[in-house]
This record gives sequence, structure tokens and C-alpha cells, in this order.
Amino acid sequence: MAAEKSADIVIVGGAAMGSSLAYHLAIHPGFTGRVVVIEKDATYARSASALSAASIRQQFSSAVNIRISLYGIAFLRTIGERLAVDGEAPAIDLHEGGYLYLASEAGAAILRENHALQIAEGADIALLDRAGLADRFPWLATGEDVVLGTHGTTGEGWFDGWGLLQALRRKARALGVDYVAGEVCDIVRDGGRITQVVLVDGTRIACGALVNCAGAGARALAAKAGIDLPVVAKRRYVFTFTCRERLGAFPLMIDTTGTYVRPEGETAQGRQFICGVSPDALEDEGLDWRDDDPATQEVDHSWFEERIWPALAARVPAFEAIRPGRAWAGPYDMCLLDHNALIGSAAPLGPDNLYLCNGFSGHGLQQAPAVGRGLAELLVDGRYTSLDLSDLAFARLAEGRRVLERNVI
Repeated sequence: MAAEKSADIVIVGGAAMGSSLAYHLAIHPGFTGRVVVIEKDATYARSASALSAASIRQQFSSAVNIRISLYGIAFLRTIGERLAVDGEAPAIDLHEGGYLYLASEAGAAILRENHALQIAEGADIALLDRAGLADRFPWLATGEDVVLGTHGTTGEGWFDGWGLLQALRRKARALGVDYVAGEVCDIVRDGGRITQVVLVDGTRIACGALVNCAGAGARALAAKAGIDLPVVAKRRYVFTFTCRERLGAFPLMIDTTGTYVRPEGETAQGRQFICGVSPDALEDEGLDWRDDDPATQEVDHSWFEERIWPALAARVPAFEAIRPGRAWAGPYDMCLLDHNALIGSAAPLGPDNLYLCNGFSGHGLQQAPAVGRGLAELLVDGRYTSLDLSDLAFARLAEGRRVLERNVI
């Protein structure tokens, strides 16, 4: 059956990653083709881009992730110039408050090793001993366990993730990218190539190349092309609370327990915070944080009451007296191979015109600018011309190669 529409590149998933790719294709000087983005929910109500903690850091343990986020912060700082439409510049309220990683004696050597790599890559990260932590953050109770910390002096912080998603989408559309509301139910192949995608409503779209940017739905979409993608949708909780006591400068803090917390604005009742807990911390304790229904909006508040709040109150005494607020659940597209993204051609395990952009494991929003740019280069030029992302190639699955990332939140 003939397709009703056609495009040189079809992108499935129009959230931050898919829209970043669409935008970077549209501005690529060597690309003159047509781009279609298929998005099953134009409200993005359950999108990770809209529900994440929307933060950016360079405190990774792998060079490629550090480089990706160094470009990411440069992009976010200049978003008003890059993504303005008809003279209207978007605002994402970027706040470079930094990340603060805390380490016990057991983790101090790894923190030092990570810090050395971050500095070598050009990140602005300070290494602080116990006295330095106490001096810079007087609200912090280091106790007997914290011996070392690293703080992103510049280049790290948080922003309006919804604002970034909408700015990328609006700019891509202004540049001629076509967004189609629909859900892919089938992929048509001719030998080793994909020729069409079929939507639930029966629409057929012919494509020169297909890019999987489906987030939590990436595994199901890949399966339609015959690929067993090691990406699983998992549910994450984000909790909010208000603290009346004024604490001064407060970064996004990652405790030795894996619990994290950061500011989220001021109210008449005090400063608001959001918090959660690292999946690695739960798994280290023998707890399974995977949920049978990651799409549900239900929140188990016992995680906050029994796991998160006690850890935070022990580290920040002012948090002993707080007012809990709302909470929400959002999906993580977790890469089971090594908690790092799978990017690039699906060959040799799948069709040679299928490209993957999946499994960001909670890092997708901050990595969207660099990955969108890089994948656009790969599609148009056949190689990375700015930042080499080949360490994250999907081909590493066939090679049995893993990318070690110690800093997963």
C-alpha cells in the first residue's frame, strides 16, 4: 500500500530529544530534506522531559558524558539567541547553583578520581575536604561519615525542563519540521531497510531513515523492527517540601545514602525543595525500584517518609522541621546494559536505516542539545563532526562493550 506521506527522516518521539534532533537537522547547512516528528501525546503529560528534576551537571565519571554536558550548559546559557522565534526569546530560568556530591571514606578515592577527570575535561568543579564543606555550606552536618565533597562552582544547576521542551519544539516547527499526532503500530521493511511506518489511525509515512526517540516507549518500538533493546521503562518519584529556615546558598546535593535534594523556588512559607533517591542506592540495599506499571501516576509516599526524609534530616538538621508538599511519578528509560544512552545506527543488529537514541537513564534532558546535534551530523554527514559520541554507539551491545558511569542519580 502506498504511503500517504513521506519524509527523508522520520523521528518517533517529539519530546526534548526528538525535538532537539529535529531542530539540529533543520539548521544543518548540508540538509535540505523533510523531517516528520511523530508524537503520540502532544500534551507531553507523561513525558520524562516534563516530569524530570530538570538539572544539568558535569560531575560524571566518563569523559563522553562530561563533554556532552559541557556543550549542554553552553547551549542553555544561549538559548534565547538559539531558539528565538519571531523575535520572541524563550526563558528556561537557568540557575547555576551547582551539584554537591558527598563521599564517605569508602567513596573518597572514586570521588577524587572522578574529580581529576572532570578537571581534565574543563569542568569547573571544586574538591572540598570536611573543613571546606563546613565553611562553604554551614547548614551541612558532615557527621563522622562525610570526608570529601565535590561542588560544581559554575556550569551546573537546574532549569525549566518544560520550557526547554517547548522552546525546541516551537523552533523546530518554525524551521519547517512537521509534527504529526499519532502512535506507530507497525514498521514496514523491505529486506534490510525500513520503508514505512504505520500509525494506529492507518496513516502510512514513507521514510528514508527512522529515528527512535520514543523514551519510555523505545523498547516496544525497537521490537517492531526486530531489535531486543535493553531499555526498560521505570517509575521514579519526585517529592517536594517546604523549609521555613533560611539556609543560604544551596546546591543540588547528593548524599552518601544516594538521596538527592535541590531548591525549587521561594514561597511565603519558606523555600521549596524537590528530592528523590538514586536507583543505585536502592539496588545496593536489595530494593527493587522498578514498577510493573511505570506509566501510572500513583506515588508511594512511604518512600519519602521512611527512606528520603530521615536521610535528609540527618544531613541537613533544618530539614527536621518541614512541610511535605506534592509529589509526582515520572518514567525513566533505563539502559540495562550500563546506564548510558544507546545512540546511532541499529546495524548490525537491525535495519541499516534505523537509528536509536534511547536509554538515557535520567540524563536525557541535559544531554538533548549535544545528542540532537551529534545525531543530526551522523544522519547528514555520516559521521560526528563536532563532538564524538561513538563511545555511546548502539554497536557496543553487539561488541559486548560497556561504558562505566559511576555517577547515576
